[in-house]
Amino acid sequence: MIHRRSFLVGFGALGVLGSCKKQGQAAMPRVAVIPKGTTHEFWKTVHAGVKQAAQEEGIDAVWKGPLKEDDLKAQIELVQSFVAQRVAAIVLAPLSDKALLGPVKAAKSSGIPVVIFDSALQGEEHDALVATDNLAAGRLAAEEMQKVLGGKGKVVVLRYLEGSASTMEREKGFLDTIRKVTGIEVVSDNQYGGATTESAFSTSETLLSARQAATGGVDGIFAPNESTTFGMLLALRKANLAGKIKFIGFDASDKLVEGVRQGHLHALVLQNPRKIGYMALKRAAQLLRKEPVERRFDTGAQLVTRDNLDDDGVRELLRAPEP
Repeated sequence: MIHRRSFLVGFGALGVLGSCKKQGQAAMPRVAVIPKGTTHEFWKTVHAGVKQAAQEEGIDAVWKGPLKEDDLKAQIELVQSFVAQRVAAIVLAPLSDKALLGPVKAAKSSGIPVVIFDSALQGEEHDALVATDNLAAGRLAAEEMQKVLGGKGKVVVLRYLEGSASTMEREKGFLDTIRKVTGIEVVSDNQYGGATTESAFSTSETLLSARQAATGGVDGIFAPNESTTFGMLLALRKANLAGKIKFIGFDASDKLVEGVRQGHLHALVLQNPRKIGYMALKRAAQLLRKEPVERRFDTGAQLVTRDNLDDDGVRELLRAPEP
């Protein structure tokens, strides 16, 4: 894949792709790509996919999002700003499945196509959705948890953020599936890690302390995204419980992959962030050409353990974007 440098600007990452047009040459369509945040490794890899598709399509793709994934106000203002700038299209990973409805409707009313990616948005205003089937990904994690626990034990779910459709679907897929196993009891599913590793670590410490004090403790833990997974991993290590409790997380970073190698994480459910970014920008290009597009495109998910960590397909999923 071909990558170019991205630069941090203001409260988000701003990557302008493409080159200055030659005299007499038509201007490239300007497409705004708005992620949920810009600090997680996941979004950096999504950005790499966006850049590849933009280069292939001859699109000036502007990558700009909130720094943290809890800055809903900033994301709404970004959408409003790009609508006012009359960009050719908007590609958006909504922080809330409800709060972005108004800004998206305003974009559509202005004749701007909207592609939603990573996390679903309620309503029918947007033109397409490119995302992991998060319900299925949650079920995949639950099936692995049932397997490693031998069908019995006490399980904890560390949730992410209320209103985040992608992680809410993963949590639902996991819980709906694991609760069908008669020998497994969900002993906590009402704690939220929040948008950062620091907040997830703090919640995880409190949760582990409470569960270890309770009769039976905890046998398995599921975390639905990168920050909750890393926060819980740090808390398990601090409590000297890493590797002793079966822990299944979601998404990847170098530190999480190392956790799998060490046996501190039993498994990770991996998305394909490059494909998400690539296909989302491709959908925008199709809409600009007035071509029909699929309403929903599933980019897939894969379970990764120490047994398949070095498989070629997994190594490709884990390949870091160029700086």
